[in-house]
Amino acid sequence: MSERHTVHAEAKPRAAEGDPPGRTARARRKSVGELRKHLTLIIALLALLLVGALTKGEDFLSTSNMITILTLASVIGVVTVGMTFVIIGGGIDLSVGAIIALASVWCTTTATQSYGVGGMVLSALLVGLCCGLLNGALIAYGRLVPFIVTLAMMVAARGLAEQISGRQSQLVTTDLLALAQERVLGIPLLVYLFLVVVAIGWIVLERTTFGRRSAAVGGNPEAARLAGIDVRRHTLLLYAVSGLCCGIAAIMLTAQTTTGTSTNGQLYELDAIAAVVIGGTLLSGGFGTITGSILGVLVFTVIEDLFILNNLEQPIQAIGKGAIIVAVLLFQRFGRARAVPTLT
Repeated sequence: MSERHTVHAEAKPRAAEGDPPGRTARARRKSVGELRKHLTLIIALLALLLVGALTKGEDFLSTSNMITILTLASVIGVVTVGMTFVIIGGGIDLSVGAIIALASVWCTTTATQSYGVGGMVLSALLVGLCCGLLNGALIAYGRLVPFIVTLAMMVAARGLAEQISGRQSQLVTTDLLALAQERVLGIPLLVYLFLVVVAIGWIVLERTTFGRRSAAVGGNPEAARLAGIDVRRHTLLLYAVSGLCCGIAAIMLTAQTTTGTSTNGQLYELDAIAAVVIGGTLLSGGFGTITGSILGVLVFTVIEDLFILNNLEQPIQAIGKGAIIVAVLLFQRFGRARAVPTLT
């Protein structure tokens, strides 16, 4: 089994400890598998950069455009970190875009803004966290299907955002805008916040028990339960992480657009899921990396930037984006198929 964390490692720790050579071999195969997946994305990213250099030259390769790409990737990147945890844990979250909309509307009401930046940030985080906990509770303890629960949350959260805002854009009147406007070493604070979330997500997934248990729960919930993991509580926490990331993304998007509106975050769930899957995370759960997911986000963002610079119409952008997604996935599948003899 070539996944990052195996259920057997959780269920039979003594056997794993008694077989150092086996552990070393599995670790080597695991690293090779990850490298192949990441290499595919790096090649795709370099190919896109080459296309941009050939079609737009200095306009594309300029420092300002590179910073623009990172800024565009920051919000959806934070959402993707939360989505990575959920999918590794065997779930799915279709409500992330709607939760962002609700959090952005809630934190920009006149009453909330009267408490200043701190009140806005706290309210957005609490809205995201509460929505995530509600999703997780219904899935883990209500034993409902994640697809249906998060679909219902998507509809309800978007509707509540429309109700609160009256379908009007709510302008930001506090210093929250500095998050998007202020720069350190020429780079917006949004990008630094994005990098902090990515770093924390990587550490939690790769270096903590929570990350190992997430993979165990997603790979085989019953075996994880027999190994002593509280599967229901862990599932609840996974959706709480996703909701919290949505709250952070809502703050970033609100600062970037200077408004809170019920239309914020539209189709973010599809972009996040696509980035996670392209990054090598299994939709069935049990395996995935933050590094791969962020590479997937960068691929998407560079594609979007290329489309904008080349003044392509929206329908053409959608067609091109879909074709590139399929091409990258086919490339990955072909690479995995050739790698099977060396990884088993």
